[in-house]
Amino acid sequence: MPITITMPALSPTMTEGKLANWQVKEGESVSSGDVLAEIETDKATMEVEAVDEGVLGKILIDGGTDNVAVNTPIAILLEEGEDQSALDNYSPDGAPSAGSSQTEDKPAVSEEKPASEKPIKQSGGSPNAKAAEGGRVFASPLARRIASNEGVDVADIDGTGPRGRVIKADVEAFVKSGGAAARKPDAKVEDSAKAGGTTAQSTASSGPVATTPPHAGEHEEIPLNGMRKTIAKRLTEAKQTIPHFYLTVECELDNLLSMRKDLNARGDDYKISVNDFVIRASALALKKLPEANAIWGGDKILQYKDIDIAVAVAVDGGLITPVVRTADQKGLASISNEMKSLAGKAKDGKLMPEEYQGGCFSISNLGMFGIKEFSAVINPPQSAILAVGAGEQRPVIRDGAVAVATVMSVTLSCDHRVIDGAVGAELLKYFKGYIEEPLTMML
Repeated sequence: MPITITMPALSPTMTEGKLANWQVKEGESVSSGDVLAEIETDKATMEVEAVDEGVLGKILIDGGTDNVAVNTPIAILLEEGEDQSALDNYSPDGAPSAGSSQTEDKPAVSEEKPASEKPIKQSGGSPNAKAAEGGRVFASPLARRIASNEGVDVADIDGTGPRGRVIKADVEAFVKSGGAAARKPDAKVEDSAKAGGTTAQSTASSGPVATTPPHAGEHEEIPLNGMRKTIAKRLTEAKQTIPHFYLTVECELDNLLSMRKDLNARGDDYKISVNDFVIRASALALKKLPEANAIWGGDKILQYKDIDIAVAVAVDGGLITPVVRTADQKGLASISNEMKSLAGKAKDGKLMPEEYQGGCFSISNLGMFGIKEFSAVINPPQSAILAVGAGEQRPVIRDGAVAVATVMSVTLSCDHRVIDGAVGAELLKYFKGYIEEPLTMML
């Protein structure tokens, strides 16, 4: 029987995306693992791999179509031995159509609810992934890999793919629903939101609001892309629901700049930036003050063991924050090379979800644009973000005399529900110490 291919959920927050293009044409054969199409989400462009083997019988959604809801049928795959005649009495939900009730060439597509409101459903599937009690469990390679990373057994997951196969969306839904005993922190955060907390999933104060132009002058209307819609929603939510407060400190950079020059002269395997020092110093400061490495969980505070630092990267059409995992355990050269790789992927739209999701702390550096000082908006569900200004020569007082030093202003935005003023001040004290005495970062 033909298999319906549906719009996949490529991240826990995705409800729709743009079907950028098809990599396979109608009538072409595909094997498991072949790239079928490219999907643009609010964060990146990602490749969708085939789960089953067969022939692409019919494309239901053309390449370049925007706002395709998750679970919408996008194509039909013919299995081995089937030809185009198999489509005559087949509808996207996997059930034979009554006679020729379809009035158009394309099968009718029923309205789909967002993925967050109902389980992922894919035609041809059964509600049980197990072929028989104690028998083989059918699951895609990608689903097995994600399940292994999440610490769950695919045998515990009901498959909604073709013939009950467990697919990626099933694993993600299983983890999100709390069915897994060994769940990652992000899943816990989502559960906390349901109990009254604030996370990226929160529906409070949505996104763009239509307004009339301020005057009748000539203007250009620019449609919002997925990334801009997400930025609008999340940052509106942040300012309306997170009680921000701000702390600013000035750091002298002369010792750091001298060490950076010396390190970069030692070889060509790395080129360390001031931002790499900032990432390292932030991670070490959080390690000294673990109570700041936490987020708001509604009726609790979730304090994390790993120190993952998100770094804002400007891309076409918006902003994205790739994450340097366990940054406190990495040296400057490692952080530098990893950041260059992540920033390159971000600008090319090739980041994977695991490369930009998570983290409790963000860094936004506008110093390269000459900005002296600014305050950044917290990226929910995180609890703090460090705004980094430009290093510039300023007069300072040393031993009662005026001297000149290279000074950088940084402003820490804190969620007062998680971080009190004294904790935020102590975090900046540690950060300033590492920046002004960079040798201590090497210990």
